[in-house]
Amino acid sequence: MREPEWVPRRQLITAALPPRTRSWLFEPHSLTRRVQCACGGGFRVRVLDQRHARPMANERRLLGMPDRAVAVVRQVQLMCGDRPWVYGRTVIPLETLTGPQRRLSCLGNRSLGATLFADSSLKRFEVQVARVMPWHDLYDAATVGLALEPDAVWGRRSVFRTQGKPLLVSEVFLPPLVG
Repeated sequence: MREPEWVPRRQLITAALPPRTRSWLFEPHSLTRRVQCACGGGFRVRVLDQRHARPMANERRLLGMPDRAVAVVRQVQLMCGDRPWVYGRTVIPLETLTGPQRRLSCLGNRSLGATLFADSSLKRFEVQVARVMPWHDLYDAATVGLALEPDAVWGRRSVFRTQGKPLLVSEVFLPPLVG
């Protein structure tokens, strides 16, 4: 697999980022809520895929998963009307899906962000950023359904812990949102 190079925020030269992109990449609160506000109506979550799958190698490493481990991998688009604004990819280790966290595997078209940010035990770890290029496998999944394919897209990811259990949330910002 061709994976993007994820860089911790503190190592990123943020001056190279367009201000609008930077604002979205470093949003500290619920991205879903911010997209809902920016959309002004017509917000919805489109589920592209959700299945038990082997995460990408860099995802497994970040979550401390063995090489052959399987997780629930959920891919969605945050939509404004019929336009995708954000591509989301969540990797939830099977060990995380016990107790109250079982609900994370059956969200349907409900927002993961709304569920996570309502959890008082939620802890977010360091944000990593990547410029996702056309030769990265993540690019094809992120840009599906776009009228024009951009030269590159920017993404961020963070490990979250809910009740001490990890999951990885990656978000890629699409041209309708960040131009």
